[in-house]
Amino acid sequence: MKTKRVLVFFLVLMVGMVIFALVFPDQLRSLLNRPSLHRHVLFIHIVATTLFFANAVVGILWEHRSLASGRPVAILHTYETVTWLDARLSSPLIVVSVVAGIMLSTTYGDIWQVGWLSIAFLLFIFSGLVWVGSDIPTQYRVKRLIADADPLAPELPQELMRLLRLRLWVSIGGVSPLIIVFMLMVYKPDITPVAQWFR
Repeated sequence: MKTKRVLVFFLVLMVGMVIFALVFPDQLRSLLNRPSLHRHVLFIHIVATTLFFANAVVGILWEHRSLASGRPVAILHTYETVTWLDARLSSPLIVVSVVAGIMLSTTYGDIWQVGWLSIAFLLFIFSGLVWVGSDIPTQYRVKRLIADADPLAPELPQELMRLLRLRLWVSIGGVSPLIIVFMLMVYKPDITPVAQWFR
């Protein structure tokens, strides 16, 4: 229950910041546009996004390895550790990444008028929607089944294993767009901004 509250808090905080940024872009720009902070914010953004991405990828690999082992104790321990890290490491890193990213974006102007930046932002939102729409509801079903599972049994219930495999694929679907986001942040290609797509 504590993990659920932590996740919900960071999710609400992140959604609130994104809505504030979209509704009040001028106020946010004047608040955050401080050139003296640029290098510090850039450093924080790079560290936060790298740690978040690395944690997500390592979590996926760890879950895959534990499922491949077929050992209930390893699977249950892995799942509990990954969800613990999601609540206490990934969630704050997402918030820090969003805040620092918004601060950095003010130096480029309107986020929707910069091609690589607008697409990176949409992909980040898409990744978040995959996580919120699929992974979170799955986690609660998995937790209920885990509470009833016997770690010393020769194998875990089929429904639990099905949900853990589904969660693994959902995680891959949520992390995959972030690879493109990283490429866009590094290479900053000259592409058509989202604001011009529907003109």
